[in-house]
Amino acid sequence: MGYNSLMSIGVGALAANMAAIQTTSNNISNANVAGYSRQTVNLATAPGVFTGAGFMGEGVDITSISRVYSSFLTNAAATAGSVASADSTRLAQLKTLEQQFQLTTNGIGASTNQLFSALSGLVNNPSDAPTRQVVVGAAQNLAATFNTIGGALDQMQTSINSQLTTTVAQVNTLAQQVAALNTQIAKAKAIGQPPNQLLDQRDQLISQISSDIQVSRVDNADGTASLFIAGGQTLVLGSNATTISAINDPNDPSRQALAVGTGSQARTLDAKSLGGGTIAGLLNFQNTDLVAGRNLIGQMATGIAGAMNIAQQQGLTLAGVAGGAMFSIGTPRVVPNANNAAGAPPGSAAATITDAAAVPASDYTLKQDGGGNWTLTSQPAGAVTPVSVDGAGNVTVTATGAAAIPGMSLVVSNAQPGDSYLIQPLATAADTITAQITNPGDIAAAAPLVASTVSTNTGTASVTGLTMTTTPAAFPGGGAAPTFPSTTETLTFNTVSPPITQTVNGVTTSYNYTVTSSISGTATPWNPGLAVAGANGFSLTLAGVPADGDQISVAPIAAGAIATNNGNATALLALQNASMVGGLTATNAWASAVSTIGVTVQGATAASTMSTAAAGQATSAQTSVSGVNMDEEAANLIQFQQSYQAAAKILQVAQSVFDTLLQTASASSA
Repeated sequence: MGYNSLMSIGVGALAANMAAIQTTSNNISNANVAGYSRQTVNLATAPGVFTGAGFMGEGVDITSISRVYSSFLTNAAATAGSVASADSTRLAQLKTLEQQFQLTTNGIGASTNQLFSALSGLVNNPSDAPTRQVVVGAAQNLAATFNTIGGALDQMQTSINSQLTTTVAQVNTLAQQVAALNTQIAKAKAIGQPPNQLLDQRDQLISQISSDIQVSRVDNADGTASLFIAGGQTLVLGSNATTISAINDPNDPSRQALAVGTGSQARTLDAKSLGGGTIAGLLNFQNTDLVAGRNLIGQMATGIAGAMNIAQQQGLTLAGVAGGAMFSIGTPRVVPNANNAAGAPPGSAAATITDAAAVPASDYTLKQDGGGNWTLTSQPAGAVTPVSVDGAGNVTVTATGAAAIPGMSLVVSNAQPGDSYLIQPLATAADTITAQITNPGDIAAAAPLVASTVSTNTGTASVTGLTMTTTPAAFPGGGAAPTFPSTTETLTFNTVSPPITQTVNGVTTSYNYTVTSSISGTATPWNPGLAVAGANGFSLTLAGVPADGDQISVAPIAAGAIATNNGNATALLALQNASMVGGLTATNAWASAVSTIGVTVQGATAASTMSTAAAGQATSAQTSVSGVNMDEEAANLIQFQQSYQAAAKILQVAQSVFDTLLQTASASSA
């Protein structure tokens, strides 16, 4: 080996270790920089030179400076972070929703109890004006409470719309930056060396995108990275970024949906296909949880208003006229799909509530396929029911002819093939409910009929309560108010021997009495303890036992007795224990709604906790490979420093050899 070779080996070793020291120093400097991947100097033995004694080594070459990087761990961390972001976003929204479902002194449950407490006072003192005013105030407060909660849910939807718009704009900006980096990276890779800083920047941007919307990543041979969303829709391809947009949901313009493209070219994406990310979390909450919350509140408002209105209209006001509705409530919301065909006139659908207590807490999609077949799909459960439409447009269940939605009637007209309608029976109920009674005298506390036992009775039966069971018919001639029976009805009790037996649904019952109405003439089997129904639309409860031939007279109330009669006030108060909200009492329905939201929050909390932990583990796994370990780098720095010093020693030795050669040559020439 000559002097030049020794010097070359020393210089190469010095440069290699200097590069290693510089790279290690750079790692230490960037240890706390988000997204930085640890770098290493890749060395290779320089090609040897052939001599007669064999190949002589020529030192070391620096081949490249590369990142310590695992594409698998990086993609896994991004995906796990995307899922965690969706779960945490949904959980945050659910906690806000839960604030509207609390067992507090100013919530729905408390306001409902205040109304029944006021009605209890009315039962005790039906003629007292201040007591009646308390009932009016309680009804107004209940409606206002519903309005407040409905407004809060509306505000949540507005906030979600705003968040979606902002997040979508952020994704578009990040996608454009990734596309720009793709161009730079491809150019750098063509030179032959990896642009580590640019690669780290791109990975960091993709991680940020994944936090907003889950992406699938494909690394291409030219160094570019392609990103796809929603199971295959292109977000970034080479140097091009596709624009996504938040648009009005074609099914419901009050909500937003995600689309690829803008304007007339926008294609709506299925929210369920988005996977993870903030956008998926917001859409999941909007389309599922917020809908459920609206419907639970709307079901409460609809059920209470419907039951109260029926009872109020079955009584008499202080003026001796039939009571008016206690509450008014908006009609069910029916929204035509934005993509429905433009007919002349366009297709339409209308919904009417026929039984407020029976309407389910759900939305529905009514759709006609190209062959004229109709289906009704519950939202968000997705249960599909085939329905039929008759010549008048009435929508009923195909197999039975029953109402397509319990407690409702649906009518469509001028529908075109492919038309779709969103049916929301309860969504706007909390927003639109209002108390209609402002005059205390308009509360129908009196019953239109009065029951009394005949003086000649010999048994111990007495009347303990009279409740109207049917809404009176309208006045002849199209009058606005209903009219009550004007005929006295006499009920006669007779013992029968042997007892009358009847079998209903496999259960046989023996009856010891019959009750005969003077109006209908029908003798109905009866036993003590059972209610007694009359032809004039009422139900009696009795105490004691009648003797054979005993009678009860049910007569129209005298005008002078209206002010002190509490018969209908008692019926209004009895609604406290009646099933008027989805088969439950108002108190139990509210408790069930609070529980339903609470259980949902608990489930979302568990999901968020698990996905956050999984994301942390995935990030830790990635960091363990790509992250900077300060202890390791410090040890490397010492190692490379020693190697550098040794390389310098090689040069020192080479210098000494050169000096010796010069001295020897000088001495020889002398």
